[in-house]
Amino acid sequence: MLRKAGRSETAPECELTVVVPIYNEEESIFLLVESLIAVLDELNRAYEIIAVNDGSSDGSQRALAAAAARYARLKVIEFRRNVGQTAALMAGIDHARGNIIVTIDADLQNDPRDIPLLLSKLAEGYDVVSGWRQNRKDAAIRRNLVSRIANRLISYVSGVSLHDYGCTLKAYRKEVLQGMRLYGEMHRFVPIYASWMGGKVVEIPVHHHQRRFGKSKYGLGRIFKVILDLLVVKFFSNYLVKPIYVFGGAAVVFLIASGLAFAYMIYLKLADNLSMIQTPLPVLSAILFALAVITLLMGMLAEIMMRTYFESQGRFPYQIFDTVNFDKGQ
Repeated sequence: MLRKAGRSETAPECELTVVVPIYNEEESIFLLVESLIAVLDELNRAYEIIAVNDGSSDGSQRALAAAAARYARLKVIEFRRNVGQTAALMAGIDHARGNIIVTIDADLQNDPRDIPLLLSKLAEGYDVVSGWRQNRKDAAIRRNLVSRIANRLISYVSGVSLHDYGCTLKAYRKEVLQGMRLYGEMHRFVPIYASWMGGKVVEIPVHHHQRRFGKSKYGLGRIFKVILDLLVVKFFSNYLVKPIYVFGGAAVVFLIASGLAFAYMIYLKLADNLSMIQTPLPVLSAILFALAVITLLMGMLAEIMMRTYFESQGRFPYQIFDTVNFDKGQ
């Protein structure tokens, strides 16, 4: 039986947590755990491995239970059903005790021997070190080409230039992840969040191996989910605390379009003596005006929701990195 995930107040200090999201990787689990432990034992750091079983339908849970019985540093979280890689990573991060968090795929394509490289780069003062599968061993068109296009699009929209957002092998300082909630396919956007919050992000080449067991869980349809999530990320970055700017701008566009349609209708009436009911302009003008009013009201509602969110949660629309002399009396 696996124990429920939780934290003990008397648990020893942990420096490093490795989070592994797992979905139908039964054949890979023992090999991955053994290779992780072989690498992590050489670091001379207190560590833990958190494997999150994302509702696997094969024997992954049995393999995890057997591995956890053999290796005490392996902790297992089991989901009732499959909810996605982002949720699995968030569960592992939420239960992590380490000051540094490393994420890695369970399919053996990421190499655990790259973890010391990530940690050494993190020690140089970076907050996020992202892996770059420079020599990627995946399908040339279906995976590699599509990934390159997606990575360039993400870099352009976000302003954070990385070659490989999709590489799960990353190292984070825990404070960068605190308060961050991810949904959909947004786990790949953590470096963007960190950069926008003033964190230092760097990318280094890492090894990538051919898949040894099973098949990839990713298809072409995933790129559309990533693009939609990117739009959400951009919206939250620029307009979370001022949504009226988006809705108000749209309302102004609709209002101007409505005015132009109405003006053209009047022009046709005066210049060509064309009856207003002979054109669709009156209906078009009315619809655009109604859209302007509705959009503006939606912006007002979004403003109310935003303010309620911050005030009810005791949150602030800013994050303080450090303070000076506030602990000194006058």
